[in-house]
Amino acid sequence: MHIWDSYILGFKAHLQLEKSLSKNSVEAYLHDVAKVTQFLEIQDISLGPDKLELQHFKDFLRWISELGMTPRTQSRVISGLKAFYRYLLLENIITRDPTEMLESPKLGMRLPVTLNVTEIDQLISKIDLSTPEGKRNKAILETLYGCGLRVSELVNLKISNLFFEDGFIKVTGKGNKERLVPVGSIAQGEISFYLSDIRPHIQVKKGHEDILFLNRRGAGLTRVMIFTIIKRLVILAGIKKKISPHTFRHSFATHLVEGGADLRAVQEMLGHESITTTEIYTHLDRDFLRSTIIQFHPRG
Repeated sequence: MHIWDSYILGFKAHLQLEKSLSKNSVEAYLHDVAKVTQFLEIQDISLGPDKLELQHFKDFLRWISELGMTPRTQSRVISGLKAFYRYLLLENIITRDPTEMLESPKLGMRLPVTLNVTEIDQLISKIDLSTPEGKRNKAILETLYGCGLRVSELVNLKISNLFFEDGFIKVTGKGNKERLVPVGSIAQGEISFYLSDIRPHIQVKKGHEDILFLNRRGAGLTRVMIFTIIKRLVILAGIKKKISPHTFRHSFATHLVEGGADLRAVQEMLGHESITTTEIYTHLDRDFLRSTIIQFHPRG
């Protein structure tokens, strides 16, 4: 956002010259401020830092929390913003600090449960790959985690909506809204193997010809079935967290955001309609979304 540019440049010089911070520390502070400017762009709010109120920052915090950012990272972002506003006060650019009353989330605060990469690997390692269902289940889990899908989006995934040449799948989300989601090479590989080696041996029920994942009777899977598959694997892996298919979606978002991915790209991939309108995404081209997955997702 152009109105912020001169303030951010001044802040950068202040951190380098006055505070003598390392290059990495300076970058971290600037990233924190950039997250707010991304949020303002998405919300179509054209205000400089001198015009923002406490409520803007509260809305921003709710937004990054919904995107899956952990309380620890949220706290770090808040301290970065507070440092920026202390600088603005020091320079007499503002007369009052709207971030003064902004509270960091309690680190014990309940947020969506997520799995780390090791736990996801543990779960997948417990799949019995000697059975056709096992090979299908591996493709399912890699798709859930690699694309951040809702369970309803997964069970309704169509073969005709796989665009592997372009590296995307088309997903039908809430309110029948369609979106393109980048699909990483690991998920692609597992789906391709399932399509070529497992699915052809199933007698497909009428009306389910285009549904990607089928049960042994040739019909689409239910949401409950996906829950059951995951529950069994959680027990086998000895993981004590309360896991559901949605956990993979939260993990997908968290691993991208924590890795430094652009928040708008993560939002676009999740199809988060409630947070913002979709017009802003016209500026995000598909190559950008693909490169976000490749660069920041552990399965990229």
